[in-house]
Amino acid sequence: MSGDKYIIGDQHGCYFVTFTVVEWIDIFTRPIYRDILVASLNYCIKHKGLVVYGWVIMSNHFPLIISTKTYQENISEIIRDFKKFTSGEIVLAISSDRESRREWMLSLMSQEIRKGKMVQAMAR
Repeated sequence: MSGDKYIIGDQHGCYFVTFTVVEWIDIFTRPIYRDILVASLNYCIKHKGLVVYGWVIMSNHFPLIISTKTYQENISEIIRDFKKFTSGEIVLAISSDRESRREWMLSLMSQEIRKGKMVQAMAR
């Protein structure tokens, strides 16, 4: 898949992956954000063919061991969709919730997005 940061050669292997929060913000100390993460994971298990062998939610990262149910699923696509949807939902929750660190968190996330767009533009 072009534009992917990480390339997974065997789309049907078993992998240990870790999703980290921008600037290691300790976002998962709040139940609302953990609930979003778990709901997204459960959706991918039920509807996208993700198989999860183990996982744990840490304050600022989310390691798990995963594979796909059949050869029809593509693990890169599942990961991409999971990260995109989950991060969007968490940003919405930060924006609308009574989050005391809202401005700081959104500022760090915005800076990271701008950095990513600059890197993509330079690669073209």
